[in-house]
Amino acid sequence: MTKKQKKVLYRIIVAAVLMVALHFVPVEGYPRFALYLVPYIVIGYDILRKAALGIIHGEVFDENFLMAVATVGAMLLGVYNESNGMEGEFAEGVAVMLFYQIGELFQAVAVGKSRRNISALMDIRPDYANVENEDGSLEQVDPEDVEVGTVIVVQPGEKIPIDGIVTEGVSTLNTSALTGESVPRDVAEGGEVISGCVNLSGLLRVRTTKEFGESTVSKILDLVENSSMKKARTENFITKFARYYTPAVCYSALALAVVPSVVNLLMGNPAGWSTWIIRALTFLVISCPCALVISIPLSFFGGIGGASACGILVKGSNYLEALARTKYVVFDKTGTLTQGVFRVTKVYAAPEFAEKTRGAEPEGGAEDASERKLLELAAYAESYSNHPISKSLQEAWGERIDKALVGQVEEKGGHGVTAQVMGMQVAAGNFRLMESLGISYEKNVDVGTVVHVAVDGAYGGYILISDVVKEQAKEAVAALKAAGVRKTVMLTGDSKATAEYVAEQLQLDEVKSELLPGDKVEAVESLLAQKSDKSNLAFVGDGINDAPVLSRADIGVAMGALGSDAAIEAADIVLMDDNPMKLALAIRISRKCLRIVYENIVFALAVKAICLLLGAIGIANMWIAIFADVGVMVLAVLNAIRCLRVKM
Repeated sequence: MTKKQKKVLYRIIVAAVLMVALHFVPVEGYPRFALYLVPYIVIGYDILRKAALGIIHGEVFDENFLMAVATVGAMLLGVYNESNGMEGEFAEGVAVMLFYQIGELFQAVAVGKSRRNISALMDIRPDYANVENEDGSLEQVDPEDVEVGTVIVVQPGEKIPIDGIVTEGVSTLNTSALTGESVPRDVAEGGEVISGCVNLSGLLRVRTTKEFGESTVSKILDLVENSSMKKARTENFITKFARYYTPAVCYSALALAVVPSVVNLLMGNPAGWSTWIIRALTFLVISCPCALVISIPLSFFGGIGGASACGILVKGSNYLEALARTKYVVFDKTGTLTQGVFRVTKVYAAPEFAEKTRGAEPEGGAEDASERKLLELAAYAESYSNHPISKSLQEAWGERIDKALVGQVEEKGGHGVTAQVMGMQVAAGNFRLMESLGISYEKNVDVGTVVHVAVDGAYGGYILISDVVKEQAKEAVAALKAAGVRKTVMLTGDSKATAEYVAEQLQLDEVKSELLPGDKVEAVESLLAQKSDKSNLAFVGDGINDAPVLSRADIGVAMGALGSDAAIEAADIVLMDDNPMKLALAIRISRKCLRIVYENIVFALAVKAICLLLGAIGIANMWIAIFADVGVMVLAVLNAIRCLRVKM
């Protein structure tokens, strides 16, 4: 609890003790009123003050005004009853204010819990950056004062203050505050690091690539802090509802207090002012819209907080609400459903080449030996190239390449490379290179980028290089369909064969290939036009080259966009790691949140409608009114807190 909340708790305890004690004090009339006035002032002075300030500033009709009118009226009515020999309403007046404050305290604690869940992200804000002086000493400076290109030192246990590239050191980073994932990430010289991660082991020297204000941590904090500015339609409805509802019930209570008594007088009957004023005051207490005004924003706030704890950043409750109605999901391929990293997925050695390489065999036998030899020759031949395919061949070989064994390298643009490797003439490239050399090659190969290899003028086989599908991608698509998503579509600039292969693997409903960024926008617009209901379409991309489509879709979701400026700017929802399963989780969180919101609305309005009717006809007393106000509010807040609990 905060100091303010503890102060309210002490006031509640003091007022409750005094109220119970006064029940046993044998005094009547004005002395009894004066005694009850003490706990009433102790517990309600701030509410009375807020109500008075609201009247002064022209903002009359709010919950403070309702509580003030109802309780002051009850206390004054108690004086009237005592003076006429009847039982006063002092205890009820104090009780209304007491239980209202209990409900407010409960709500404040609940909001604090939700806010702490979100503000846990604020722990990623670095307090300083270490700049190394000429004498080797470290100076702690404000991260905002560090210029781009400065080398900073990050010691074990410290947060990385600014995005940059490691120039020296090897370490392990804890990214859980950003991604929600507990698995550490290794980093070494040349690796990119982002602000907000915690350095767990070795000392790192990092050359900054951004100013602090443009770094990942600053953008994320700004996103979270401003998420409450974008309200959901349901929140806006409740705000407007309360604006009209509160004056309506105040005038209704006034009419209830006056009209029946006047009618009685006109009919020659006793006016019964006391009876109808009590009913009007009870009506006021029952009608207080606290349960709706508090629990609805708290539900969305809790949903955003629960999502942020899982590494899902939602820019506003309006996007959380929209996500719950998502029935169409469109994916980019590279970096979203696939890893975006080219890897050797298959090595095929031709029978003639395999026959030549028989000899010393590894555990897998001659077949493994020939495939390993083919990969070695291709990696050596491509060792002077910086092309991604060449790098993937070298990574697959995995051993040190002695370039002294490579000579007469000739790179042929759009074809491949030829080189003298270990005394053998090696050609590695696409089918065009094989055709130009007059070498027959294997045509019926699997989907992917094919590197054909010829050795001494004879076909040696081929190496298949593919963009690997993410492990969780198929499970993620299945989870989306289980969540009620009607259609899953993949858009890609890749070839038709590759796109259809990936789509078949993941069991997607539709695939469109060989698209430019502009074509993707047109494809999304076409899908939007096909929708026959108010359901939403979400586009999931890597947030860099997909920014136009992210903006055009009903909901833009940046996948695996950690540290990407374009993702944070263009997307409505940012998944902080590259796990596509987080999208299904985000939809589940949004639907749970919206379900809780509707539960609270129906529950609060139903209970209030019943109690208002009972209060108007005199069945409901002030204690039932307290339940209808504070009890309903507490139950609604308890229900709203469920949004914080997320099952992964």
